Amino acid sequence: MSFLDQLDNSIGGALPSQLVGQLLDRNIIRTSVPIAENQVQPASIDLRLGDVAWRVRASFLPGKGATVEDCIDRLGMHRMELGDGAVLERDCVYIVPLLESLDLPKNLRATANPKSSTGRLDVFTRLITDGAVEFDQVADGYSGPLYAEISPRTFSVLVRTGSRLSQLRIRCGQRNWGDELHVSLHRSHKLVDVVLNERDIRNGVPVSVDLEGHSSEGLVGYRAKRHAGLIDVDKVNFYDIEEFWAPMDCHHSHGLILDPGEFYILVSKESVQIPADYAAEMVAYDTLVGEFRVHYAGFFDPGFGVVEARGGGARAVLEVRSFEVPFLLEHGQRVGRLRYEPMIESPELVYGQDLNSNYQAQGLKLSKHFKS
Repeated sequence: MSFLDQLDNSIGGALPSQLVGQLLDRNIIRTSVPIAENQVQPASIDLRLGDVAWRVRASFLPGKGATVEDCIDRLGMHRMELGDGAVLERDCVYIVPLLESLDLPKNLRATANPKSSTGRLDVFTRLITDGAVEFDQVADGYSGPLYAEISPRTFSVLVRTGSRLSQLRIRCGQRNWGDELHVSLHRSHKLVDVVLNERDIRNGVPVSVDLEGHSSEGLVGYRAKRHAGLIDVDKVNFYDIEEFWAPMDCHHSHGLILDPGEFYILVSKESVQIPADYAAEMVAYDTLVGEFRVHYAGFFDPGFGVVEARGGGARAVLEVRSFEVPFLLEHGQRVGRLRYEPMIESPELVYGQDLNSNYQAQGLKLSKHFKS
């Protein structure tokens, strides 16, 4: 009997790699192109860009009863072939059909997020489906194509057919896991290496920003250079950091003033870990504490930080942008929350285990495209 035949709403959580593989075998996740190496992750599957991109006048959601193609017909400006590579210009909006499509049964739904490397390049990427009323959400039982909306915010990027900018996490059953789960999980696994009480754990486990630095140089982050060169998203360990980023040293008690429109790479004060039977997602802390956005790429896979937890753990890299007005960010200020969810079955793949994971044991780290 397939696991799909056993699922009901009493079972809830994210699907691990081996069950994602079954969805591929059963044509629930569809693709006419063979799956690439390491495309299936411990709790998600990478999504690949298709053959063409449309430059459009504006971002959009189709709404019920409408298709993405309907909107492209109204808003499209020009069509680009991606096969040999094409440049997506900064501050422009593009729609790209993905190589993967879905034919979900009624008991499965999905959520998308940019990949870590995409978020760290400030490439704003969201998933759209036909009939969508929300970005990045795939409704129970959806059957149809998937599209990526892509808008590079700081660097223009070179992409091609097969480039992976986003990932899809498939879920069943319960939609939101409450504070009780997070309190219990923190007691048993110490999810972050700081003392928290039950009142701190609300809508997830809080994460704060480190503005003191832990290296001898006192490096606390990087600010993107807005008029830097082009980045090929498929090149790894290739670009010189100083061509694209300005390092920032700590200013002790002065904090960091975020300039509107600037993009920063910072790091969490806490070390975090994701137990092997759980997945997590970083969400914004609260707009009431400041008009800034943190962590565009929110998925954390099972096993992240666990191997290193005894020796200091892995920190969460934060992609930060302020809106409207300058904002003073203080050391230790809470900027996000990690929401955990169980896996419906122990994953056969775990982050960092035979996957050549780019960010295991990370501290402050830029995307994989830059030289170590």
